[in-house]
Amino acid sequence: MDQQTEITEQPSGLAEILAPGLSVVFCGLNPALTAHRDGHNFSNRSNRFWRVLHLAGFTPRLLRAEEEREMLDFGLGLTSAVSHPTKSANELTKQDYITAAPVLEEKIRRLAPGNLAFLGKAAYAAISLRPQIEWGRQPDAFAGADVWVLPNPSGLNRAFDLARLTEHYREMKLAVDGSTVADG
Repeated sequence: MDQQTEITEQPSGLAEILAPGLSVVFCGLNPALTAHRDGHNFSNRSNRFWRVLHLAGFTPRLLRAEEEREMLDFGLGLTSAVSHPTKSANELTKQDYITAAPVLEEKIRRLAPGNLAFLGKAAYAAISLRPQIEWGRQPDAFAGADVWVLPNPSGLNRAFDLARLTEHYREMKLAVDGSTVADG
């Protein structure tokens, strides 16, 4: 990758997978305790993040959590809205997201990805001060990046099966590819 890779460790001990000018930065709510323990993002076997990325066409093969840095090869990055790990994102408060927002905003403004995809509604709803958020592309940018809200791939999210998750992520992939072709 020609870009200056910026892999930094969060206070949770997990690496953020970032570089300037990425196509998409996926923004988890916060690290899970299992990810913190394992040292890799989305490492719990019940988490569907890596499968959904592949099935939606973001990666040409199924990556494992230990291969998270390879996301950069595909123009993708990874960060969290809140850096401290919890057993469940339900343990986070609206204030946790609001307090963490300036750090996220500075990071996104500095790295200038084309798109920022929040994985779940909670973080973006708190940060944008909009209690009602729909899935998909949002009307407002965040720190210069187009915003998407995608269902959280956690195995705890029983409202979305693998097919429905993939459908939402694929919608974003198709839109991102379309804007790349139109802009390029």
